[in-house]
Parts: sequence; C-alpha cells; structure tokens
Amino acid sequence: MGNPIAVSTEPLQTTVPSPATPPAPAGGGSASRAARDHLWMHFTRMSSYARSPVPTIVRGEGVHVFDDRGRRYIDGLSGLFVVQAGHGRAELAEAAAAQARDLAFFPVWSYAHPPAIELAERLAHEAPGDLNKVFFTTGGGEAVETAWKLAKQYHRLTGGSGRYKVISRAVAYHGTPHGALSITGLPALRAPFEPLVPGAHKVPNTNIYRAPIHGDDPEAFGRWAADRIEEQILFEGPETVAAVFLEPVQNAGGCFPPPPGYFARVREICDRYGVLLVSDEVICAFGRLGTTFACDKFGYVPDIITCAKGMTSGYSPIGAAIVSDRIAEPFFRDDHVFAHGYTFGGHPVSAAVALANLDIFEREGLNRRVLEKEADFRATLERLLDLPIVGDVRGDGFFYGIELVKDRTTKETFTEEECERILYGFLSGALFEAGLYCRADDRGDPVVQLAPPLISDQAVFDEIEQILRSVLTKAWSML
Repeated sequence: MGNPIAVSTEPLQTTVPSPATPPAPAGGGSASRAARDHLWMHFTRMSSYARSPVPTIVRGEGVHVFDDRGRRYIDGLSGLFVVQAGHGRAELAEAAAAQARDLAFFPVWSYAHPPAIELAERLAHEAPGDLNKVFFTTGGGEAVETAWKLAKQYHRLTGGSGRYKVISRAVAYHGTPHGALSITGLPALRAPFEPLVPGAHKVPNTNIYRAPIHGDDPEAFGRWAADRIEEQILFEGPETVAAVFLEPVQNAGGCFPPPPGYFARVREICDRYGVLLVSDEVICAFGRLGTTFACDKFGYVPDIITCAKGMTSGYSPIGAAIVSDRIAEPFFRDDHVFAHGYTFGGHPVSAAVALANLDIFEREGLNRRVLEKEADFRATLERLLDLPIVGDVRGDGFFYGIELVKDRTTKETFTEEECERILYGFLSGALFEAGLYCRADDRGDPVVQLAPPLISDQAVFDEIEQILRSVLTKAWSML
C-alpha cells in the first residue's frame, strides 16, 4: 500500500507497514477502525487507511517506541524532533501530576504563577545577550506567529510604521498558522490556503550540495547566500522590512547547516538596515545541536528566539518567543500593550514539566553528550556514502539528512513518479517495518531525516545505519 502522507507535506514520516508486509485483518482492530473513522491525523493522506490499519503507538521507553502489535522501533525522529530526554521519564510525569494538584491552570493574562515565572527566568539566563523577556505560547508555529506580530508592532512603536515585510529562505518550514505559513518557503504547503499574509519574501537557502555558485568554497558560498538577504532588503526597500526569519540548521529540504561566516554576515546586514533577526529554533534548541540555544553554537545573537518542541521533551506542550530587552523596551513603557496571547501559553503544568526537563539536561549533561557524540553519529551515517543511492549526508549535532539520488556523479534526483513509488510506496513503510521510525521527505530533494533522542549511543547509531543500509539497498534495486 502507499504511504498515508501526501507529497510535499510536513511530517512525511514512516507510519505504515511496507507493501511486502502481509495484510492485517480487514479494517484492523476496533482502535484502528475508530482512528480511521474519527481521528483526523495531521498532514496525512487519510484515504490510505480505507483498507489498511492505522499504525498505533502505545508506549515509549528510552530511545524506543512500541506499537499495539507489541513491536519495538527505534524512535529515529524523537517523535517529531521533540523527545530529547527519551521516552518513559517518570519524573516528568510526576512533575506534571504534582503541579496539576497545586494549580492545574491559570492564564498569564495580567497574572503570573510560579512555574511560568521560574521558567521565564531560567530561559532568560540560558539565552544569549540581552534576550531576557519570555512570551509563552503552546507550540512552535504560534511562537513564529508571535515573533512576526511583535516585530511589526515594535517598528510601529519606534517610528517604523511601514515595516511589515519578512524575509525567509526557500524550502524552509516555519509553521501552519497563516502568518507562519506565509513565512514558510514551501509552495505546495502554501497553495491550498492562499492568499496568505502579504509581505513574506524568500531568498536562497544554504544547501551547498546543490549550490548554484561557490559549491567548492563554503565561506564564499555562505557570503553569497547571506548577501542575497541584503539584496532582497534593498529590493523591497529597507523601510518596509521588519524581520528576517532563519533556522540555525534548516529542517525542510534535509538539514542544511550554515556555512562558515553566514550568520555573522546576516547579523551585520540586519543591523545595517534596522531589521530584526529571528532565530527560529523550534527544532534546533534544547540540545538538538548540543547547546541549549543553537545560535550559541554558531556564534550569533538574534533579536528574538522562537522555540518549543524539546523544551519539555514532549511531555507537555509549550513554546516561547524569547525577546531582547531592546526590542521589548517600547512595550514596557507608557500605555503600550502587545495585544496578543494564547489561552494555554505558559500553562502551569507545561512550565513545571519544562523545568523538570531542564533539570535532567543539567544532571545528565545532555548538551555535552551531544557535543561528544555528534562526530560518531556523523561518521556512522557517512558509512552509507558507499551506496549508489546516497548522494549527501549533512547536518549537525543529532540532526541529520541523507539525500537520495539516482546518479551520484550528476546528482540527478528522482522524478515525481519515482518519489511516489519509492519514497511513499516503499521506503517509508519499509523503514518502519524494519524497526526504524524516521522521515522520508521530498520537500525539496528526496531525503531521509534522522534526529534520535539525545540519550542515544553508538549501539543505536549502528542499528540505525544497518536498517538504512538494508532498506536503501532494496530501494536502489527498484529504480
């Protein structure tokens, strides 16, 4: 059967058995039927479940998850770049229960509660520079939406009322709310919902594997890519541009790291034209690259950080926009109000879980662990470069993409028909059936993405490589 995820959508994850798997009883069990009939899954080709059971994950332990058939899988994507500390952490569940007993809910609309106060203070302490103000949301897309609205109002309060435009990169994913989706650089995701919020413009990303120029010189390529941002600002008129939104390592398209000097040049450009720099770290923050905030790893200080996912290791939803004192200052004087908020932003239970999760990070040295093991993870994945279907292995920390090609010499990619047949019709399901949950994705060129929990070790890396080797070899035989 085909993969239930539609082409060019956000997760594109391994969620179904491969076509070679013996069929399950018609319609699956009662839970599967209920899921098919009533649960509208996100970014999912729902018609695929007409004759196939809905894969159902019932338990997690460490780096593994287990389905309702009792089968174990490596969680090679940390859920959705989320479960940093691993599954089954009882202390995180206990932190949630303890907070719910004391105060299950109260909004941070003109009132505060201890978990939100303590978490905001802790995040401010961890963030670079003067990023000391924390605006809580319930997820990453909301954090991006918050940052754009905040940037626009900031400029209005400081005399730049004409600044409303944003610049982001081609193929980048920034979320699904209308504003965040406008910032997203994936045409197929945007098309069903257009017209979107006006003023969002795109520049080239940092995919040096397919660089149109300077492909053999990372520094020159980084300068070229950063200069396209300046070019776009000048084309639109600096007096109209509010912010630039960039991920430290771009997710969509398959883990594009920044070339040397790229962010230093971007920071210089933003300062020159009075444009805010937003570091979208919804995926990259909280240890994914080995630092609490990824901008620290690449040596730049943004004006706003957007974050979510790993803040609680997924045990409860929360997100945030962390804002510099300079940008927050106009909102903290006179009668000015940032007229924006979310009912569940800074939820007491989620904030308490985040604090407990950050305690685990400190006690177990998870950031340091990633920095110590990232080279081993890369080296293990790079073994796959001996396969003719593997064109590139790229990424940083515990966040990697493997680009698949038809011809390694020419870097020829798959046709649409081949993506449908091989990525969706075979690869996604086959990886899952072989015991690896990860992502096969064609938002850009075809890639397999990997982001295991930060507690993973060499044995996990080796098993991931062995599963990929076996399944990719079969995929090559289908071309």
